[in-house]
Amino acid sequence: MSENSALDYYRYRISRDPRRLAAWFNENWSHNRKLRVASYAVGLGVVMVVLAWATLARNLPDAETLVDYETPLPTVVRGVDGEIVHSYARERRVQLQYGDFPGKLIEAFLSAEDKTFFSHGGVDLTGTANAVFDYAIKLGSGERAVGGSTITQQVAKNLLLGDEYSVTRKLKEMILATRIESVLTKQEILELYLNEIALGRRSFGVQAAARAYFDKDVGELDLHEMAFLAILPKAPERYGRARFEDMAVERRNFVLEQMSANGFVSAEDAATAMRQPLGLVRQRSERSADAGYFLEEVRRQLIDKFGETAEEGGNSVYAGGLWVRTSLDMELQNAGRDALRAQLLRYHGNRGFTGPVASLNPENGNLTSQLASSNLGISYDNWRIGVITQAGGAAKIGFTDGEEFAVLNPPSTLKVGDVVAAVSSGNGYSLRGVPEVSGAFLAEAPQTGRIMAMQGGFDSRLGDFNRATQALRQPGSTIKPFVYAAALDQGMTPATQVPDQTFCVWQGANLGEKCFRNFGGGGGGVHTMRWGLEQSRNLMTIHIADTTGMDNVVKTIDRLGIGKYDAYYSFALGAGDTTVARMVNAYAALANWGRQNEGSVIDYVQDRRGKVIFRTDTRECTKCNMEKWDGQPMPRFDVSGKQVLDPRTAFQVVHMLQGVVTRGTAVRLRDLNLPLFGKTGTTNGPTNAWFVGGTPDIIAGMYVGFDQPRNLGGWVQGGNTAAPIMKQFVEKTKDRWTAEDFVAPPGVRMVKIDRASGKRVFEGTPSNDPKASVIWEAFKPDTEPPRATRSDAIAAKRNEILELLRRARQGGSAERAPNQTGRAEDFVEEQGGIY
Repeated sequence: MSENSALDYYRYRISRDPRRLAAWFNENWSHNRKLRVASYAVGLGVVMVVLAWATLARNLPDAETLVDYETPLPTVVRGVDGEIVHSYARERRVQLQYGDFPGKLIEAFLSAEDKTFFSHGGVDLTGTANAVFDYAIKLGSGERAVGGSTITQQVAKNLLLGDEYSVTRKLKEMILATRIESVLTKQEILELYLNEIALGRRSFGVQAAARAYFDKDVGELDLHEMAFLAILPKAPERYGRARFEDMAVERRNFVLEQMSANGFVSAEDAATAMRQPLGLVRQRSERSADAGYFLEEVRRQLIDKFGETAEEGGNSVYAGGLWVRTSLDMELQNAGRDALRAQLLRYHGNRGFTGPVASLNPENGNLTSQLASSNLGISYDNWRIGVITQAGGAAKIGFTDGEEFAVLNPPSTLKVGDVVAAVSSGNGYSLRGVPEVSGAFLAEAPQTGRIMAMQGGFDSRLGDFNRATQALRQPGSTIKPFVYAAALDQGMTPATQVPDQTFCVWQGANLGEKCFRNFGGGGGGVHTMRWGLEQSRNLMTIHIADTTGMDNVVKTIDRLGIGKYDAYYSFALGAGDTTVARMVNAYAALANWGRQNEGSVIDYVQDRRGKVIFRTDTRECTKCNMEKWDGQPMPRFDVSGKQVLDPRTAFQVVHMLQGVVTRGTAVRLRDLNLPLFGKTGTTNGPTNAWFVGGTPDIIAGMYVGFDQPRNLGGWVQGGNTAAPIMKQFVEKTKDRWTAEDFVAPPGVRMVKIDRASGKRVFEGTPSNDPKASVIWEAFKPDTEPPRATRSDAIAAKRNEILELLRRARQGGSAERAPNQTGRAEDFVEEQGGIY
């Protein structure tokens, strides 16, 4: 038969047979009842299938949404050097492109899940028939039938439908699978699947699972490891557990056999892989820098800007895949954290165990499991956080890994459920006392406002309350430089003579008269403003505030962002609440010629594709990006920050505060041999001990105090409790500190004066001697003091002799009066200058 005659034959049969079939129906319809019933049944069945299909398909999600679908990804945080320091993630997720997946890994998943993936149209009819048969057998047994789903169907279920166990969901899944195949390529479908599939240990996607189970990237996996990952979709929370290892090995080897049968690997390679152990690593916590308070502050700010979950925006913290560059400097962070902890432990002394850090309820289930879910922890030396599982003389402590040990010398107050710190000792654990006293530390770059280190307590894992940014504390005498700044703006100078004498103010009929005093009592005479700031004299500060006007003082304090206070004299001595972050930022303005940058922990934020979507530094640089230099002066960024103080005033205050370190209340920092400026502070009680200060490059602030303020002890002062934190911080980061001194701004005149009288002198040369009689002082134009005369010197000597006699009558030692020999520290303590 020729080709044309064959075509004619089939065309004839196709057109003829339907006519014969129709004739047969017409002939038998009227007298064949069974034919009519069967026809009605088939027709009804077809109608029902069509209606069911239309009903199910009508409200299904749009498969087109997968074209633009983006895998929820965690936010990755980098430090100032670009190194990853943390990630904000509730699930382990890493997104890869199709080309990043090893071929053998893809083949392992195809062998385990869907070997006909590249040939079917979304639904495997054979697999579906097997699933229907298995469902019919297990109906009513309570067992779950095999799914029979293709990879495309699993993508539909995971991303569009959910995991409801029902025939209806399966039908919807099949419909969606065919639609997905029409809008995505096979490679795109596999990419979605391998990035999204849940594989246990909080891991979604094969890269995250490779890290969780083997601590490797997918490109480093061996064949047997790839096969193991491919078995996880069936039972992700079972195969990764030690007690199901035999089941996991059996299932893994089955996948390897299928890979060999499918021609993906040789039988020899499959057999070699089958002989390998699973080789799973223990579950480990996410790697993170020990900077919890800093990182929590970053998280809070990101949530405020971009939202927390995917429902709140495409760039959310826990789904947006952001890349965040921060100002965290781990060298400074580690040093500041360690310095604060060391001082808290020194204050704690040998008090030993002082009570639990938290308590768990035994009635709520297994205590070690509760501890694991509480996220309580500690990162100090070899300390561990555990929970008391048995009290009394045979007390036991349990840890998050389920292990329990004896507690050595348990205190009688110990109760079941107490969460404690402990350290390994012999065959058991000895309890350690986490200091009840707390505090904060913060370091900032004054030229930019970038916060480089932040420690808001002993350890953020014991509680996320950040004392550096959230704790409102009285700053004590660390507020005084801003009182002096207001006075300098009102015409006073560092050489202005101020009385160190009693100051009383009438507060009304109800409150009566209020009289101020120096810390430690004492007082008398008239001294320079510089001396009053160096020795932290309360009475001189009140006299200065009174002369300046408290309205001007509180305006200055407010302008620098410290706090909004009423015009009461007590606020000039630090009675108003503020935070470490605000105080450090205000001191940074002093070091930056009165120009203040807002404190920041985030430099910039990029979306998952690398586009910058937020930048802290928003300064414009005109022509910075021009293709070719136009021969004009090089483009420059605008000056950052806001001018909050006269630059000359700011420098004058800094210059005086250097004297606080040289011969004042922070004299213990003098041997660091750096151009440090700063101020100590001690509040009434004392309840807070402070130090804030630094150099032109780094400003740091810190305090020590109980969270519920109470007396720290009569011996505590800012100079002996807070300043040591600064000293250790500097010593541990000495390579980061330069000896370059502060530079005076235009309009400042450096004049030689007599340190005691404040009078201008022309003879003599200022020296490095802390007690030198002649010093350089900073003045604004036309405010320099007149030249000292012989009569001034005689009067000064007379006042000094009278002071010695007065002190002698009061029982003091004349040999330790001002300008006499003796340790500078002793003189500072005797004068009661630390406040």
